[in-house]
Amino acid sequence: MKRLILLRHAKSDWPAGLDDLDRPLNPRGREAAPRMGRYLADEGLLPDLAIVSPASRTRETFDLVVQALREQAGEEPPIRVDRRIYEAPPELLLQAVRETDDAVRTLLMVGHNPGTQELARLLTGFGDRYAFSRLTQKYPTAGLTVLDFDIESWRDVSQREARLDRFVTPKGLDAGLDTGMGDG
Repeated sequence: MKRLILLRHAKSDWPAGLDDLDRPLNPRGREAAPRMGRYLADEGLLPDLAIVSPASRTRETFDLVVQALREQAGEEPPIRVDRRIYEAPPELLLQAVRETDDAVRTLLMVGHNPGTQELARLLTGFGDRYAFSRLTQKYPTAGLTVLDFDIESWRDVSQREARLDRFVTPKGLDAGLDTGMGDG
């Protein structure tokens, strides 16, 4: 079995004069990212590898997630910064997933919308229908999708074959929702 965790970067700022690639997180984003890291640690959703967009906001999101993982679970996954996933369409994101070494059981991808949302929609075949409905309507910053595949090789990841385990958002955590596996 393989598990793919898709994380959209946390809320970013857009200071005048900065290129899109250089945009940092804003205060809300710097609060949300470690919360999502603590959620991952608390739920035992510990990645073996992270593929991260080179954008400042995705790298900062990942750094804050990892800090929380380290504090909560003593875990820190290796990172691969991949330029291809910077604001990429779902096909390029899927290509990066399929190129992952099969020794990796759980893969975390930190990227951007709309690609992250579209990839989650493309891969989901069954699972938590309520979570699927929420993620198709809106995929907010720091939104996190967990997809499970009954495969041995990442090369075999294909459309509509994943079981959607959960879709988690910072706002949902605040409301006491999105705390674990759905009823799918």
